[in-house]
Amino acid sequence: MSDALNVLTDKTRKRYDGPGEPCSVGYVFPRKVRLADEANPLPLECGKELWPVDVEYEVYGELNQNKDNAILILHALSGDAHAAGWYHDAEKLGRPWLAKRPGWWDSMIGPGKAFDTKKYCVICSNILGGCYGTTGPSSTDPATGRPYGLRFPVVTVGDWVRLQERLISSLGIERLVSVAGGSLGGQQALEWALAYPDRVDSAIVIASTAWLSDQGLAFNAVARKAITADPDFHGGDYYESAGPGQGLSVARMLGHITYLSEISMHRKFGRRFCNGGGPGFQLEADFEVEGYLRHQGESFVERFDANSYLYITKAADYFDASAWGGGDLDKACQRISSKILLVSFSSDWLYLPEHMKNLALTLGRNRKHVSYANIQSSYGHDAFLLEVDKLTLLVRNFLEGGGQTGE
Repeated sequence: MSDALNVLTDKTRKRYDGPGEPCSVGYVFPRKVRLADEANPLPLECGKELWPVDVEYEVYGELNQNKDNAILILHALSGDAHAAGWYHDAEKLGRPWLAKRPGWWDSMIGPGKAFDTKKYCVICSNILGGCYGTTGPSSTDPATGRPYGLRFPVVTVGDWVRLQERLISSLGIERLVSVAGGSLGGQQALEWALAYPDRVDSAIVIASTAWLSDQGLAFNAVARKAITADPDFHGGDYYESAGPGQGLSVARMLGHITYLSEISMHRKFGRRFCNGGGPGFQLEADFEVEGYLRHQGESFVERFDANSYLYITKAADYFDASAWGGGDLDKACQRISSKILLVSFSSDWLYLPEHMKNLALTLGRNRKHVSYANIQSSYGHDAFLLEVDKLTLLVRNFLEGGGQTGE
């Protein structure tokens, strides 16, 4: 997932409300809970057990007395639990880049917004293996007293969802109104509907598919190679040194290309030169798009852990919804009992609309309550962060029981 505020148009930027405005959830704070210990470890798909496991999460809105108004938001690759609202002191939290930024889906979460915090209690947690408060490769390994690094076990989307289920249960919530997310967050939402059909009323899967395409696998493989080939990677044990900044920067640059579309890149950059003139006849950044990608890479290094990038992209690669049916997507979909909203975007070439449409047809064949919309957009994969008006109408109508389909 790319940085929402780095790709906003002026029109879209106005939808982000300041902390004191009526449509904002205001100032928020991260919470942390231990959900696995030696007496109750977290079993992983790789066959290992993990403890201790701490989870960072945030809550927007109030949980009602019956605890039946909760919605779980699921973040994408580089996201975190900070989905909405503002931090009072981002510097003190160790996240200075959020000093003047709201949560990554602030345009969708708040009073009167798509996920209306006047009606719902909205929860978002950081994924296992991440680097924003939930246990991951940068966490301390109790066996050594040092960061795990590559000694951290390989995790999957299924592992993430099992940990999220522990969080929801720890809050006393038996059933969720909905689970929702875009990109890799959408795959988590789909996994929830498959793994816990009796725990979710609905799932909202946006800019996602039943599995990552072959091309997506290839991009992730190159990104990981860029990191591990960096001479400062040191086999993942770089926490007392500079770390693989160049490799992580290149990985981010490569990933960011897949989040855009040819149309959006042309509108934003075209073939314009950085100096406003012509070729500089040198091998440094000559075109505006080069400078943009370099900035994206450099700023990402300041806030993300390279090992987490390796683990998260590998989990994305492994995700395959058909595994619940022994490799048969039809059989897997038979497990689902919740309502499903699927949303794709016409110019998304990372998670193709054709693949989302196939998922919709598969659910329909199995007589599931599915709504599908393919939104016409020039933003590419980033549209799930930017097409706020269209998404708001679809999500609000779906949550209120109307449903919507079509292209």
